[in-house]
Amino acid sequence: MGEKLEYLTEEQVNQFRSEGYLRLPNFLEPDEVEALLTRTKQLLDSFDVEEHPLTRFTTGDDNHVGDEYFLTSGDKIRFFLEEDAVDKEGKLNRPKQRAVNKIGHGLHEQDAVFRKITLENGKIKSVVRDLRFHRDPVALQSMVICKQPHIGGEVPEHNDSTFLYTNPPSALGFWIPLEKCTPENGALSFLPGSHLKAPITKRFVRMPGGGTGFEQLMAPEEAPEKPEGKYILEACMPGDLVIIHGSVLHKSERNTSPHTRYAYTFHMIESAPYAEYDSKNWLQPTPETPFPHILETPNPNVVAVGV
Repeated sequence: MGEKLEYLTEEQVNQFRSEGYLRLPNFLEPDEVEALLTRTKQLLDSFDVEEHPLTRFTTGDDNHVGDEYFLTSGDKIRFFLEEDAVDKEGKLNRPKQRAVNKIGHGLHEQDAVFRKITLENGKIKSVVRDLRFHRDPVALQSMVICKQPHIGGEVPEHNDSTFLYTNPPSALGFWIPLEKCTPENGALSFLPGSHLKAPITKRFVRMPGGGTGFEQLMAPEEAPEKPEGKYILEACMPGDLVIIHGSVLHKSERNTSPHTRYAYTFHMIESAPYAEYDSKNWLQPTPETPFPHILETPNPNVVAVGV
């Protein structure tokens, strides 16, 4: 490769580029995982149901949450509920700690524990330098996904650049399980190599009349056929790190177990002038909280990976 690697091996870099994702076992120390898990439970305990608009979070194409609570959450810590946790009268049907789908989207900026792992983590910076996926990446969102027992919803096949779109596409996910992830509680599955064959065909946007929806980037008849192959389930242990290319297809099944599946995830994109992040995107920076840069000094070059 030529460049001296700081954390990853050459084999790991090549695996990410060929398969579109990479699992790094034991990336965080046990005390770091415990700090994130403890803080997550504190946030859930402090969640004020009475002040909440009872926003339910869904992941289907036609049912994506689009209210102001969601659209203005980029620089805040907000709570989004499982569909099955709210009854027809709009009341929770279980304890609040077991009703939250996710906490997001500004944990990496607004909470010291999550900020330390995301923006002040030397190993994360080393991985970013080793991958050379971005020249000057910024962090734009973060969340804890709870995947609640029995009701933690299925996440259908998708890629992240559809929801965090830049031109050219540049989303990169960092996914850290805080608890054991198994086939029963909704571990992630990936279609290896799909980032090399599946272009971004649509993007999630703010609609002119309010709310959110999808904008087609190419006519359906112009889109290539879905890549063939077998999904690989990645069972993970607390503290592992899974790096996810923004174009790789992945999914997770419903949590049918009696156990939660807490995971902390955050995303980076390329910054201007290397990529354009426009005003159509659902998540928008504010003058007070621009997207924070990851590296003190940008990467001198990048290696383009993906369609």
